[in-house]
Amino acid sequence: MTHTIPLLHPLDDHGRLPRLILDETSRLPQDVRDAAAALAAAAAKPQLSPAAAIAPYCHPHFVRAEPAAFGRATFYFRAFTGYESRPEMPREAWDNPALTWEQKRELDSQYSVAESLWSQGRLRIQAAPVLRRAVPLWQAWQTAQNALRETFEAFRHTRDGMWRAQLLRLTEAERSALAAATAWDAVAEELSLLAAEQRRYGGEEHELDLATVAKELGLDASGWSIHWPEDYAPRASSWQHETPTVRALTAGIEQQRERLTEVARLAGDSQTI
Repeated sequence: MTHTIPLLHPLDDHGRLPRLILDETSRLPQDVRDAAAALAAAAAKPQLSPAAAIAPYCHPHFVRAEPAAFGRATFYFRAFTGYESRPEMPREAWDNPALTWEQKRELDSQYSVAESLWSQGRLRIQAAPVLRRAVPLWQAWQTAQNALRETFEAFRHTRDGMWRAQLLRLTEAERSALAAATAWDAVAEELSLLAAEQRRYGGEEHELDLATVAKELGLDASGWSIHWPEDYAPRASSWQHETPTVRALTAGIEQQRERLTEVARLAGDSQTI
């Protein structure tokens, strides 16, 4: 059976009861005296602050945390290069019974932010060479696309006797555009996958846009056509795999040919286009 006794006298500077009180408690049952001694020892024992308690488990790049609105915190870290290992809260922290749930939750939030910052640094490393390789491929695709458009528009000013020659130019422009679109989609898929990986680790709240990374490298990627990774995957409903840019180009080519076929039919030309 446990007993609780109120302390009618304050502890002295060393966390001990005054001598008079000790003499009085010596006549109490042993378990009561033990409880009083434990209480005095607990009062004298220095308590770790919440920050000191979790300090051994903080990420090496962690600098400090500051209170923010709605009971949240703002975490500050030294810059991540992206070469570090993926930040993960130590299992020992989760298993430590001395840490409160609030302290573990704060550590979890800290590591979540660290992982987001690390993922951004990692994207910068991985995307840089791909972005540089993508620049001439995007320019080649734009050039080929414009050439195809201009070749088709030239039919409006082509004499009847020159249509076959112009058709030859059109098919050559189509092939060039198809090759450029295929090359662009290949590098665009690489970038799309890298961006998706960064979102998976960092979360949409901390997404780093590829155009921002390109700008940091002195490149302009603001007009680039990069789709979601799923758009580059083969479609189960189609026997022919076409990536987004190739698919759009093929649809445009078919529209052009339908237009030429319609004109040929109206002109009474039996030649198949």
